[in-house]
Amino acid sequence: MRMFIKKSSSVQKISMSIFILGFAWLSIQCQGSGTAVKNGSESKTNNTAGKYKLPNVDLSNWKVTIPAGQGKGGAMSVEPPEILDYASNETLKPYMFNDSTSGALVFYAYPSDATTANTKYSRSELREQMVAGDDDVNWTFKEGGNLKATIEMEDVSRDEEGKYHKVIILQIHGRLTDEQKEQIGQKDNNAPPILKVYWDKGKIRIKTKELKFLGTKPEGILYEEAWGDDEGYTFEEEVGFKKFDMEIDVSDGKLVVSLNNNEFHTYDNIHMEKWGVFENYFKAGNYLQTRDDNAFAKVKFYDLKVSH
Repeated sequence: MRMFIKKSSSVQKISMSIFILGFAWLSIQCQGSGTAVKNGSESKTNNTAGKYKLPNVDLSNWKVTIPAGQGKGGAMSVEPPEILDYASNETLKPYMFNDSTSGALVFYAYPSDATTANTKYSRSELREQMVAGDDDVNWTFKEGGNLKATIEMEDVSRDEEGKYHKVIILQIHGRLTDEQKEQIGQKDNNAPPILKVYWDKGKIRIKTKELKFLGTKPEGILYEEAWGDDEGYTFEEEVGFKKFDMEIDVSDGKLVVSLNNNEFHTYDNIHMEKWGVFENYFKAGNYLQTRDDNAFAKVKFYDLKVSH
């Protein structure tokens, strides 16, 4: 009888130890998995917040033009501060939205009826505004500028031959001052783009402008017809649909473009020197270069920074 009582007491102690160890193990597992047991159900903790990423893009000094609107010159634009609410803006949401998984700002474009005044192509593209809401404050090459961006082509359509459509992802656009516009009798302030950066069949291609006649007089330089395209330059590295870094650095009479801080192309010539008469602004986004039916492109921007 004594032996039975002693044995029963030992079993109870062992059982209690197992129960305590099991409960401790269960508590540790619940904490480690980022869940908590509450009222018989699991609720996610703040650990899941790390899964959501936002792009490193400050839109305080950018306006955007999108494919919405009607007709040539009728493309819709949204300026600061309204652009800051793009994630909840019903007009912008189809063309400009966050990919919170990858942490990118996505620009979507397709050929619509709405374009800006001087093109036949549609775009979802940012335009730099040094003073928010004001297109009249810009910069010259002498004043300088620098743009850095991390970009990725997410998706783009193909033409009838199976080749990917081209997309302009970055630009430096020229602009006439009001005085220059009046001087040559032009109806608007438009001047040519001095730099276009293309995503072209998986490679990065850049094009600039050159004076057709170097002897052109100062007033003649202001006319768009005085400038023609250069032969262009294609970087060796194929970026395809991978993330890549671009940098554009502008100084007096000089323009440097780099890809992934590995390849550099410099324009340091008489044409860049002559371009100094114009004001300029940066552009970034998705400027699809086709009117093909069912064409489209999606371009991701992870980082976008401008300084002067």
